[in-house]
Order: sequence, then structure tokens, then C-alpha cells
Amino acid sequence: MFPSIRSIVKRIPFKGMIPAFMVIALTLFALLGSADEDACRKTGIYILNQSQVNSYFTRNDGPCTYWRHHYLLTIKPEDTLIIYEDVDCKTEYFSKNPTYNVYKSLDANQDCRVRILLDRTLSDL
Repeated sequence: MFPSIRSIVKRIPFKGMIPAFMVIALTLFALLGSADEDACRKTGIYILNQSQVNSYFTRNDGPCTYWRHHYLLTIKPEDTLIIYEDVDCKTEYFSKNPTYNVYKSLDANQDCRVRILLDRTLSDL
């Protein structure tokens, strides 16, 4: 005679499965939550000047500062960084100044580094 469904269900160890499912669920929630974190928030995003020209910049309305080509700048989320073409910091290098979020969106490999090329394009480094 075939065993009944009730006797089959009684043999499955449900008591051990519930804690296992809870551990798996909590682990997945933790991993999914950490995926949205900004890895560059503390260190900032490094911007390499590969435009082959020396530029100037102001950070948070500070003084006009010289920025040599092939040198790095760091921008953090709270910073306002404006890049200029001239020593007087009057002519902006970009028509629409990139923000931290723009630089972060270009960082495809998540190593917190981007670059500015000669034709005023931004790309991942």
C-alpha cells in the first residue's frame, strides 16, 4: 500500500528548514543593501587631467588654483568643483559643469577614477 501524503509530510524536517531560510534571506538582504553604497564617498573620485593643456579650478568657491595636465584632482560629494580654461578663472572649461554624480556615473569599473580628454569628454580611467 502507498503511504499517505500526511505521513510523507511528517517525515520532512521543517524545523531545520526555517532557520536555514532565515539565514539565507538575511544574507541576501545584507548583500543587496551594500550594493547601493557609494564606494567613492569617503575617498572621493579622482579626476585625471588628460586634456594636454594646463587648466585651473576652484573648489567650493575657493581660490583659483593651477591644475597641470596629467595630475589628479579629487572631488567628494559635498564639493563643488569648477574647471576653467584661463588663469583668471573666468571661462569655464565645460558648458555645463559636471558634478560628483556625473563623475560617479562615468566610473564603470568602480575604482573611483575618471579622466578628462582633449576633446572635453569625460571617460572612465
